[in-house]
Amino acid sequence: SFVYNEPIVVTPVVNTGQMVNPKTASASAVHKPVINSVNASGKKTNSTNQKNEIFVDILERLNVLFSNNGYVLNSTIDGCIQMKSYLAGNPELRLALNEDLVVGREKSSAAPYGAVVLDDINFHESVNLNEFEYAKTLQFRPPDGEFVVLNYRLTGDFKTPFRIFPAIEETAPKTMEISVLVRAEMPENHFGANVSLELPLPKCTAAASCSLVTSPGTTGAHAEYSAQDRKVLWTMKKLPGNTEQTMRIKVTLNQPCTSSIRREIGPIGMNFEIPMYNVSNLQIKYLRIAENMPGYTPYRWVRYVTQSSSYICRL
Repeated sequence: SFVYNEPIVVTPVVNTGQMVNPKTASASAVHKPVINSVNASGKKTNSTNQKNEIFVDILERLNVLFSNNGYVLNSTIDGCIQMKSYLAGNPELRLALNEDLVVGREKSSAAPYGAVVLDDINFHESVNLNEFEYAKTLQFRPPDGEFVVLNYRLTGDFKTPFRIFPAIEETAPKTMEISVLVRAEMPENHFGANVSLELPLPKCTAAASCSLVTSPGTTGAHAEYSAQDRKVLWTMKKLPGNTEQTMRIKVTLNQPCTSSIRREIGPIGMNFEIPMYNVSNLQIKYLRIAENMPGYTPYRWVRYVTQSSSYICRL
């Protein structure tokens, strides 16, 4: 269900009478079973204990390949807008995206500065696109439970949230020092959660020791070499934006280092998630009930999350 952080309320718009209530709820609320809100015939129940709620998740998975000097060689975003509905009466919804949204790489040259440019979008079959071309607004009746409103893809031309800068120095025939610098390039009011980096070492590694240089605000930083897996695992529970973190590894080999042994080092693989942040800048401007239904006051929760899918740095 892609819920990784506490919900927030998006910017309110005019005509709030048809909007959801701007209050907060526990993040675990999205996991409540849909079956409790319908009766035996499949109709919504009218229980006074059943809230009218809809959860919206904007999820982006990043695929990035870096060279050994920190430059991006290849980068794509696979994103989706996913909903989980507990709305009684199955009302029609209106969902508005960025007004400057451009679909199609061939149209990017004519797009205004700062526009969100996506390669392509695929919509759920229930989505009415009559107003999408000129107003970037979708209309649909959400089915019970979880469904994907749309999938989208973006290749290249986006700022990666983290950059990785590795360096290797041979200090003696059988010893070397490896340093890995990670720079968090998203704004300082965001952070990476559950961050981990994995670095394979040569098969002839006899021993390895790790030391860390962390920035203020970083929590749960730990690095350790696993002799069984011949890998170094570096983990951080929280990595603040606009900071740098460095890991240094002293490696002892059981034979002199050669070019083939050096090729056994890496690549570095990074895993992370960033709550309430997305790289493409695709935004939900509002989510409204399309019909005029007096007394119908549903709640809606909008969350953003960015995850690594394949985040690799060559050495």
